[in-house]
Amino acid sequence: MVRESMAFDVIIIGAGPAGLSAACRLMQLSAEMNKKISVCVVEKGSEVGAHILSGAVFEPTALTELFPDWKEKGAPIHTAVKEDSIYILGSQQHAKKIPAFLIPKTMHNQGNYIISLGNLCRWLAEQAEALGVEIFPGFAAQDILFDSAGGVKGILIGDMGISSSGKKKASFMPGMELHAKFTLFAEGCRGNLGKQLIQHFNLDQGKNPQHYGLGIKELWDIDPKKHRQGLVVHTIGWPLSWPMAEKGSTGGGFLYHLENNQVALGLITDLSYSNPSLDPYEEFQRYKHNPVIKQYLEGGKRVAYGARALAKGGLQSLPEMTFPGGLLIGCDAGTMNGAKIKGSHTAMKSGLLAAEAVFKVIYDGAEKDTASSLFNDALRSSWLYKELYQQRNFGPAMHKFGNLVGAAFAYLDLNIFNGKLPFTLQDKKPDHAQLKPASQCPAIVYQKPDGVISFDRLNSVFLSNTHHEEDQPCHLHLIDPDIPLRNTLPTFDEPAQRYCPAGVYEIVDDTTSKRKRLQINSQNCLHCKTCDIKDPAQNIVWVTPEGSGGPNYPNM
Repeated sequence: MVRESMAFDVIIIGAGPAGLSAACRLMQLSAEMNKKISVCVVEKGSEVGAHILSGAVFEPTALTELFPDWKEKGAPIHTAVKEDSIYILGSQQHAKKIPAFLIPKTMHNQGNYIISLGNLCRWLAEQAEALGVEIFPGFAAQDILFDSAGGVKGILIGDMGISSSGKKKASFMPGMELHAKFTLFAEGCRGNLGKQLIQHFNLDQGKNPQHYGLGIKELWDIDPKKHRQGLVVHTIGWPLSWPMAEKGSTGGGFLYHLENNQVALGLITDLSYSNPSLDPYEEFQRYKHNPVIKQYLEGGKRVAYGARALAKGGLQSLPEMTFPGGLLIGCDAGTMNGAKIKGSHTAMKSGLLAAEAVFKVIYDGAEKDTASSLFNDALRSSWLYKELYQQRNFGPAMHKFGNLVGAAFAYLDLNIFNGKLPFTLQDKKPDHAQLKPASQCPAIVYQKPDGVISFDRLNSVFLSNTHHEEDQPCHLHLIDPDIPLRNTLPTFDEPAQRYCPAGVYEIVDDTTSKRKRLQINSQNCLHCKTCDIKDPAQNIVWVTPEGSGGPNYPNM
């Protein structure tokens, strides 16, 4: 098929904090140096912010570097953190507040803000467009284009109007090739193209495998009498790691009081858990019944729901971020600081560094390979690298020792030694390899939701405003369709039924074949990428669906 093409100086895949920061910085440099540059941002969501989900307590360091006058420009950052609390939850009924002097200093949030990251990205997109960036929402980057020398020369936009049987519908529109001198991949955690690039160029050679968490989040309108704007609450312990023998998991919860009598709450389940009976969605529903959380929700109304994976392996899992013709930035590479539970400021900084390296190469007329040394030198001397290095042992300590002992180690490492212990912990077993056969683990029984504080999956998916064109090829590929049901493999009791927060995977009786089969309800997919990460056989491959499909988060 002969396809139309468009050429730009720089193409950016993903309108998240990393991609939009890079786009803005490129245009700022263009204006400062009085040299024209063409920049295009491709976003698979129906609009900028539609697929953005984060807690989010926001550290404004990188934003201030990009736009020192962000307050005057009207950035949607209004709620400063006023109070910071961490609790150990011992059971559904018990909680104990940790004294401030025992909390690792990275968890203190003075000077930070509680925000909607989706709304911040919408604002960043406005700034980018005002600077001259072209933003194309609703178009999915489906494939990578390579030049004759093996470098990246751009991306292919996915075809639209293909039926589930693979035939062209009346609405068929062929995808376009976008060519660029440099392509920046900022797809977020477990990006489809980023994953391919890491494998193609062996960017993770000599690194620990990336590690992930699944973050599930809700927004609630609560009783104004209970609202405490600026309050940040974090929790560890129950329900995930209490007792460890039952769950084999670590993680933690959060509750943030935003403006307008709203709270954002959620639970992050580390995807290194071992019991295939564990259900992160149901654990979150249980979590809300602890009095520390429930006290704010009673009498309130849930208004939004969503889920997204987090790349939290840290510095030891960070791949080489440069390759011929492009860079991986933000969570596509894994720049999140797990010790702070924050990734937006680090993602933005990686975008700024990438923009500066790429701009210099384009207008110095240097070889493309020069971008690699420019970026890596800038990264090594930046606060981003120093921050990740200082806090490099946090994630491995949590996985190796559990939340309580891990937190004690983190306190010693960060508060006493300032991250300068003369060793670096390693975490070399990938998350998908952690699951044990169901026969070796205790079954976990979850209570039915009460419809007041806790809810079923389909009720929740409805609140995510998720929509996909139904008559299209399934974007969740099984390499071997029989693996979920094959008796010759150690039985994991098909954990996809439980780790998916949207009810995409079901084991059903097939009346035709008289046997069970795995049914994939792809129209429910929240694009969280958990299945691509956690499947024990690495048999599920997530690819981009037709552009604009997926959740439509209003202000997550």
